[in-house]
Amino acid sequence: MSIRDRTRHMHYPQILAPVLTFLQCPTPQAWIHQARSPEHLPLLLTDHLVCELKAAQTAMLLVRKYVADKDGADVLLAWLQPYEAFAFRGGPEPDFAALQKQIGKSVMPKTDDVWGRQLIDSMVLLIKEELHHFWQVREIMTARDIPYVKITASRYAKGMLKEVRTHEPLTLIDKLICGAYIEARSCERFAALAPYLDDDLQRFYLSLLRSEARHYQDYLALAQQVSDDDITPRVRHFGVVEAALISTPDAEFRFHSGIPSHTA
Repeated sequence: MSIRDRTRHMHYPQILAPVLTFLQCPTPQAWIHQARSPEHLPLLLTDHLVCELKAAQTAMLLVRKYVADKDGADVLLAWLQPYEAFAFRGGPEPDFAALQKQIGKSVMPKTDDVWGRQLIDSMVLLIKEELHHFWQVREIMTARDIPYVKITASRYAKGMLKEVRTHEPLTLIDKLICGAYIEARSCERFAALAPYLDDDLQRFYLSLLRSEARHYQDYLALAQQVSDDDITPRVRHFGVVEAALISTPDAEFRFHSGIPSHTA
């Protein structure tokens, strides 16, 4: 292990500690047992790829709905379009490396609202990072001759979004809290699965911990700032919902799925 890798490993417990405290249950060993099996790697990487894009879409939708001007919203749509066309509509595989170089701050959504500016800054950074992770996962799949095949979505995000309240600003607060749990769970699963992967995948998954941990904290901070009340009870409520989705039997195996209901 290089000095750089050893230095990174020293920081993992510090990064994970607040994540593990935030989540109300760890990933079940039954999920790890299935996820570590080589035959499940193509499905795991495929779902990971899609999850990165969906995370970017979520951030983009929040900015477009709550603070973006039209020109800024159009820029965000243009960022995601090649990724969406490839992942969801059977489009050709674009040059993801070239697309990454096009992402910049030359034209960004604008607002004079302090909270809106913070939302834009946090979500634009999140979009850039998630699209970069998408590209990294795709590179890994290509290097391992794993074709991209569309798969169905898991119950996880839908299960939490069912609990979102339907009038503002409570809808926004709940969506931000859901985003926090999704990012925190991703961070926890990367760390839980990494020890069972080959060296290259282990390094990649551990390299994602810092950004995912920051993303969940950004979501929580934004939720509290927009709320007139302490969001702790609502955070606790979604924690119970999230833990149930993670710790109960699940018919489908996905990156955020629960306990496998059967062994494939």
